[in-house]
Amino acid sequence: MNISNSTAADIAEIFRLYDCATAFQKTKYILHWPKFEISLIENEITENRQWKITINGKTACVWATTFNDPQIWEERNDDPAVYIHRIATNPEFKGQNMVAIIVDWAKKYAKANHKRYVRLDTVGQNESLINHYTKMGFKFLGLYDLKNTDELPSHYHGNPVSLFELSVI
Repeated sequence: MNISNSTAADIAEIFRLYDCATAFQKTKYILHWPKFEISLIENEITENRQWKITINGKTACVWATTFNDPQIWEERNDDPAVYIHRIATNPEFKGQNMVAIIVDWAKKYAKANHKRYVRLDTVGQNESLINHYTKMGFKFLGLYDLKNTDELPSHYHGNPVSLFELSVI
């Protein structure tokens, strides 16, 4: 197993995994991911914020990070944190607890970058994700209505978000 930054050569696979995740979301939930702009992913790759887990040469999971997430975290954005977005697991690796691997990595990544928290969000009150993330050690901070979603992907528009935080200190 290897964790590394995604590259431009990974873009097609990233979008395939997003499509797989969205198809799964549509079978379980009312809210699901929209089609993301390729420029978003290209920018994350350029800034070394798009990540992947590879196992035996296959991409098992992808996600993105940022150190700044003001539209979602609003006044809490001032806290030193790493924010995780769009975890998408390859269906061939479902059940192998990719989130636990990402959380372990993220705690080390946050400490190495002098951050106090690992944070993530999910749109809506998704009880299965709330339970999953709290089992991974995250504190569920509650459901919040965002004040300004203009620059966020469309699934955030008009929908509350569940916020999660994990202290690494």
